[in-house]
Amino acid sequence: MERLIDDLVDWIEIPSVTGNEGDYGDALARRLESLGFDCEHQDLAPGRFNLLARAGRPRVVLCTHLDTVPPYFGSRVEGDFIFGRGSCDAKGQAAAMVEAGRQLLARGVTDIGFLFTASEETDSAGARLANELLAEPWAPHHVLIGEPTGNRFVRGHKGIVKVSLEAHGVAGHSSQKGGPSAVHELVSCTHQLLSNQWGHHPVFGEGTLNVGQIQGGVAANVVADRASAEVLIRSVEEPEVVMNRIESCLNDNVKIIGEFKSYGPVEFVVPDGQEAEVVAFGTDAPHMRRWGPALLCGPGSILDAHTDHEKVGKQELREAVACYVATVEQLIIAEAASG
Repeated sequence: MERLIDDLVDWIEIPSVTGNEGDYGDALARRLESLGFDCEHQDLAPGRFNLLARAGRPRVVLCTHLDTVPPYFGSRVEGDFIFGRGSCDAKGQAAAMVEAGRQLLARGVTDIGFLFTASEETDSAGARLANELLAEPWAPHHVLIGEPTGNRFVRGHKGIVKVSLEAHGVAGHSSQKGGPSAVHELVSCTHQLLSNQWGHHPVFGEGTLNVGQIQGGVAANVVADRASAEVLIRSVEEPEVVMNRIESCLNDNVKIIGEFKSYGPVEFVVPDGQEAEVVAFGTDAPHMRRWGPALLCGPGSILDAHTDHEKVGKQELREAVACYVATVEQLIIAEAASG
């Protein structure tokens, strides 16, 4: 097999579920150093880090994430497809980016860099750290982010607002008039949430809400004193607007106890002449504003990501390499022309 495919298979064989990205990051560093890139770590926690690599003073940065969702499973190659955890989310993107970097360096393009982030699948802590620590000699004018989009450029993606709700009641025997029941209070509020409208945007469409988890109560004949729910909104409005709407659906017995990874909708740069679509899944982009205007493109389908049949096509990987090379050169030429 060609080196592009070999690299991806080798990297799938290294488990990198969120929290355990270090070995995979080290393997990427060895490969990039062998090509002539200087590598460095940004430490997030023991054994966890962002990996940065550069040839010169990066103006365009290729970026994807190190971590995968659980559970881990290894690789297999069948016909045109490479299966395995991370094959399309996002080790396939990494393999295509590294090969693109090799080709660009061979053409004398040195003002490129790489950023591989930890923790994208959970809280984007790596991206937020990279944004905080950005410094010379890094001078990015654009960041090209890899996620499974079928090698099509993306116009934008919805935001995310995730909250934990907790309801409080008074425990008692269900035969007696008492309460209130925490479960009843929570059900009433989630009904209000589900009945609400979550905004409309001319690019991103309708905002949507999902009550992903509800817990509470001890038995059918006991009035519940405690209940909780996890709620996620794919938002088309800024987080403050969404949070205010959530709070308007709650009562004195139901409170927000946690808010996680909230951000508004994101618009991406689309190269001239390229078709573009809007996606609902999230990326590290909203946490990397200092890295310049972002583009989003990569091999694989989001329908295969996070599944037990995750896969990416060999030809799609080759096309991704060509896309990354052409896009980086176009961005560098355009930036040079603008002065």
